[in-house]
Amino acid sequence: MTLLAVERIKLFSTRSPWWCTFLALALTIGFTTLFASQLENEMTLSMTQAGYQFGLMVVLVLAALSITTEYRFGTIRATFQAVPNRTAALLAKTVVVALVALIIGEVAAFGSWGVAKLLAPGAHLAFATSDDWRQVAGVGLVFAIGAVLAVAVGAMLRQTAGVVALLLLWPLLVESLVGLIPKIGADVQKWMPFNAAGHFLSGTDGAGDMPFGPWGALAYFAAVAVVLWVIALIIVRRRDA
Repeated sequence: MTLLAVERIKLFSTRSPWWCTFLALALTIGFTTLFASQLENEMTLSMTQAGYQFGLMVVLVLAALSITTEYRFGTIRATFQAVPNRTAALLAKTVVVALVALIIGEVAAFGSWGVAKLLAPGAHLAFATSDDWRQVAGVGLVFAIGAVLAVAVGAMLRQTAGVVALLLLWPLLVESLVGLIPKIGADVQKWMPFNAAGHFLSGTDGAGDMPFGPWGALAYFAAVAVVLWVIALIIVRRRDA
């Protein structure tokens, strides 16, 4: 618990997490506000979360900064001196960042739903099935897993600019371009992690063209994040701070 408290204090001792939190909520809820004001009663429950990717990108940056700034300013050395068990130190940081991302995701998701409900009172936005709850409440899970992935990438690459560029370009550009590869592109694209995360939020119980259903997609996304985190831990333990 002490390590978690220390990581929480370190995370919020700078301005960037506060700005990232505000920006993630503003972009996600703001996009839904714009959407609902134009479509009004044509809104659906899944459409209330149309802006979740904007918030996710900001959360990825927040999570990456939580580790890369420590390497940038050399505070990671003091961390590892105070906590020689690097596994515990990295795990505590990851847990704190993932919990923050989860909270941001849930506030953004239900905030977007609330705004849509207010602006389009005639639209059918009730939670009638488990799929409906997944499409909204599931945003927080995607944010949390994405944060774990971002911490892993940050620990591996260390450089803020490179990490942020990779985390933004991969889901926004690379995963889309993969589908353009002749013959194999469509099949490879199904296994892209952020594509799987999107399928979890928007998919139905039937897998359709995807190799798995919504919950299988979330499990796959989580597995990718865990594998990257384990690789990052091995690198952190073997490499000088």
